[in-house]
Order: sequence, then structure tokens, then C-alpha cells
Amino acid sequence: MTDLTQTGLQDIETTPLLKVVGARADITFNRPSVHNRVHPDDIQALHVHFDQIEADPTVKILVFSGNEKSFSSGFHLGILSESDQGARDFEVLTDRLENLRPITIAKVTGPVYGGSTDLTLACDFRFGRTGVQMFMPAARLGLHYYPHGLRRWVSRLGLGPAKKLFLSSSTIGYEEMLRIGYLDEVHDADRLGPAVDAFVQRLLAQAPTVQQRMKQVLNQVARQEYDEVYAREGFVRSLQSADLKEGLQAWGEKRKPQFQGA
Repeated sequence: MTDLTQTGLQDIETTPLLKVVGARADITFNRPSVHNRVHPDDIQALHVHFDQIEADPTVKILVFSGNEKSFSSGFHLGILSESDQGARDFEVLTDRLENLRPITIAKVTGPVYGGSTDLTLACDFRFGRTGVQMFMPAARLGLHYYPHGLRRWVSRLGLGPAKKLFLSSSTIGYEEMLRIGYLDEVHDADRLGPAVDAFVQRLLAQAPTVQQRMKQVLNQVARQEYDEVYAREGFVRSLQSADLKEGLQAWGEKRKPQFQGA
């Protein structure tokens, strides 16, 4: 697959760009003239990117960001008047993002609106720039939001914040986004990238197999879909793993562990 960021074509507005370096993948929305609005072909491209990432076991982390001033202005609203298929496709995309094997981070470099507020929420972690805002206009538009998005908002942020944002179409700033848990960390523009990079390195220092499995169990608990057998199996396997042996030995020797994912 061509990496557009390496060909000089990143100045042309395109479907989202994928760049993979070692254990880290980056996906960048690349329609700055429409605030990185998500079009139907963007959804298809993201599924292709997800396929590539899932097929590469060396990729442990995925970072989302937006080209230029906006993170993303959400799904193309003009499509909604034609068919509900676009919204259904977007719902499938956000659910898939939530369940991806790698740990996912949204680097919110600019405003995030509409459906992309849920796409961001589907990531495991969200780092934002001071000054960013978010806006969920569904009620103002007369749109009943897709069901899995509503479930995700309540399970991750709680009923109160979800009601405020969905039922009043309020715009909130980065301080409230941090307070309600929408953002995990906030940094000035020049510190946001380094903060994300440092957190990526912290994540990569963990045992990947148990890290990825615990992510899935925690998501199941949040969705009230807890699978005792799946969770118990992960626990038992870890007790017999080479990574646990290495982790305990490294702890005793006061050194960094060298995990192999086994």
C-alpha cells in the first residue's frame, strides 16, 4: 500500500493517510478545506487501513490526528438526506475502531464535531490541545444519533455529560472536555506531539498480549457484555506466559523487561 506521506502527495486532499513506522501506525484525516469531514470513501479507506494494521502483529499503537486546524467535523451531513446507509456505515466503523487490537490514541489538534466526537471517543485515549472545542449538533439537526454511539457516550462519560451534550447541542471547551473525561490530557500546541509520543513509548513498554486482551475485557465490561470465560482465559494464560516470567525477573533485577508477546 502506498504511503502518501512519503510521496509528497499529502498536500492534495485525500482519504485518510496511513503511515506505519515500527510498532506505531498513524492515521491522519486529510480534507482540511472541509475541516476533515468524513465522506463515504473515507470510511472505506479507513477499513482498508484497519485491515492492514490488524494483519501486522508488529503494530501495537494507532494514533489518529487531523491535517491542519481541525481534527474532524464529523460525517458528511449531506449524505444523511439521501439514505441512512452512510450513518450505519459510520456506526460500524466506530465500533470496529473501539475493538481494534492495537491501543488507540486520538491526538485532538483542533475542533471535533458531530460523528467524529464519537469516533474520537471510540479510541482508548484522547490527548487534546489547549483551546480545542467539541460540539454534538444531533438534536439541533433533528437527528436521532445511532444507538451504539449513544451507548458508548454513556458507558465512557456517564449519563449526565451525555445528556447535556446530546440534548442541548452545547459547545464545550477543552477544560470541560478534560473535566468530564472526554480528554485524558491537555497540552499546549508545542507540547501535544511530544506528550503523545512519550505516552506511546510508555504503552510500548508494557506486555502487549495481556495489554491488548485487558483492553477488550474492559470494553466488554463498559458495554455490559462481560465474558467471564474470555477474561478468565486471559488471566490463566498470563500465569503460564514467558512474558510474566520475564516481567517478574526484570522487576527483581531492576531493569526494563524485554517482552516478546508470549
